[in-house]
Amino acid sequence: MKYFFTSEAVTEGHPDKICDKISDKILDEALKQDEDSRMAVEATIKDDLVLIYGEANTKAKLNYEKIAKWVLKDIGYKEKYNVIVKVSNQSKEITEKVNQEEIKAGDQGIMFGYACRDTKELMPLAIMLANRICKRLSEYRKEEANYLLPDGKSQVTIEYDDNKPIRVSHVVVVTQHVKKIKLDELREKVLENVILKVIPKELVDDKTVYLINPSGTFIVGGSFGDSGTTGRKIVVDTYGGKGRVGGGCFSSKDPSKVDRSAAYYARYVCKNVVAHNYADICELQVSYVIGYSKPISITINTHNTEKVPINEIYDYVNKNFDFTVQNIIDELDLLKPIYYDLASYGHFGRNNSWEKIKE
Repeated sequence: MKYFFTSEAVTEGHPDKICDKISDKILDEALKQDEDSRMAVEATIKDDLVLIYGEANTKAKLNYEKIAKWVLKDIGYKEKYNVIVKVSNQSKEITEKVNQEEIKAGDQGIMFGYACRDTKELMPLAIMLANRICKRLSEYRKEEANYLLPDGKSQVTIEYDDNKPIRVSHVVVVTQHVKKIKLDELREKVLENVILKVIPKELVDDKTVYLINPSGTFIVGGSFGDSGTTGRKIVVDTYGGKGRVGGGCFSSKDPSKVDRSAAYYARYVCKNVVAHNYADICELQVSYVIGYSKPISITINTHNTEKVPINEIYDYVNKNFDFTVQNIIDELDLLKPIYYDLASYGHFGRNNSWEKIKE
């Protein structure tokens, strides 16, 4: 059976991603000074106003305004911004349940992991290409294309035959730009220097459609063209819609929040199930309750691609993986300041501890 599947991604200059990056830079700075930091500090941006708010329990001395302005400059925005901060201490009721001899789950919730054979990273092809296009668009802007501005999006449609990707059907790129460049020139340069640098030649043909700034000019962007908030791009951050996502975002949250750490671990398990040839597709749901160290449920779905009886896959997972919150943090080494770079271009399919193959 043939079908089409599409995923989208956004650049680091998209307003929602600005806020994800501000939140995760704050988390990194807290972890650098105090690895026991409990952080859930988010951001919202509109025009020249940045609002930073949430809860923190940390010994770290954090200049939230300075961090936010550094992130905006690092992305490539040159405007001046006003920053308002409203951060309070984490509730003692939560802190007491989480900070015990063994770290317990910081909240209830459901998380998903996913892996498939589309790519060597065992990720869905559409989201991998969409994220790579956005990353390349940012690199190209910073290296030489001074006519490009930070905000942008991409979208990639893959044609499948018998659940195997066979070709790229459509590629969409929308990029912010300066006034002086003509649309025809912009489209030509983005196609040559971004899209065709990323999409493998064997996946495109004379029927592949490229749509670059299809609605015309895109001069006013970033927070001056739209608002942004931490945690609004959870599909972009994960599997591009190919696999399910849980109820919470990743950015802003320290590893005691299972929305983040257990989602990383679920991906880790799924990737190993596929890598060890138990199935061609693996999707795993795990659920937690606040104050408990172990999950209350683990469910595996292979979408009828299993190579062995499903009970053998459960047996493999139960014998080789420990879903307690403390073990997840320890095994994946999650108390390091690694989160700023993860806040754009996807949390999976990269060179992180939850991507390793466990022998």
